[in-house]
Amino acid sequence: MNISLLGKNALVGGASAGIGRAVAVELAALGANVILVARTENTLQQATAALDTSLNQQHGYLVADFDDSLILMAKVSELLRSQTIHILVNNTGGPPGGPIIEALPENFLKAYHNHLICNQLLAQAVLPGMKAAGYGRVINIISTSVKEPLDNLGVSNTTRWAVAAWAKTWANEAGRFGVTVNNVLPGYTNTNRLQDIIEKRAAATQASGQEIEQQFKNQVPLRRFADPAEVAAAVAFLASPAAAYINGVNLPVDGGRTRSL
Repeated sequence: MNISLLGKNALVGGASAGIGRAVAVELAALGANVILVARTENTLQQATAALDTSLNQQHGYLVADFDDSLILMAKVSELLRSQTIHILVNNTGGPPGGPIIEALPENFLKAYHNHLICNQLLAQAVLPGMKAAGYGRVINIISTSVKEPLDNLGVSNTTRWAVAAWAKTWANEAGRFGVTVNNVLPGYTNTNRLQDIIEKRAAATQASGQEIEQQFKNQVPLRRFADPAEVAAAVAFLASPAAAYINGVNLPVDGGRTRSL
């Protein structure tokens, strides 16, 4: 099975921590040159310096905030003048939690901008190079909420469904160019975002954090949270030549928690 990414260039969002950082590590381990994108330069420097270079890869980073798509796209456009991006991993921090009946219009607008609009701008920017190379992978890190909405994540649920529909449409249109578009749906993954959700749920219910954590784990047949590296392994496979005929799918990486097929 050919999973080598030698000679491929990858652009990974939210890559200074959590799932994004784990994805960057996995892609580099398979031989890719990885460009990490996040807001904080010192964490980006540390993450970039830790990537595998045993196959003479050249890694780098872009300091950019998805809140400001103009600056983000200016930096990406400059990058594309010198290299083709073969693998785009759309990943950024999820919207704050809360019930949908209390969500404000601006909550939706910000979430749509940072996820849907930025995904669209980035995919449009890298598509010409992918078409010319005859190889492209667009992989979106979203959520199992596209199959089953999650409690107290109203804005996130809504936005993730929009991204899933966007990705399926892209998969239909870009496949003819040798470009696949897929979504990875993490379940409970041991990241700072999950810990924040646990703490807020504990505060709202007057339960302990340990009790909420155990409640979450009890929803998973494997009875544990995922390590970010386990989600990254699925992303790396979808980025590889071996996954060339997988297109337009939602792939849960959730230990079996999602009850629907």
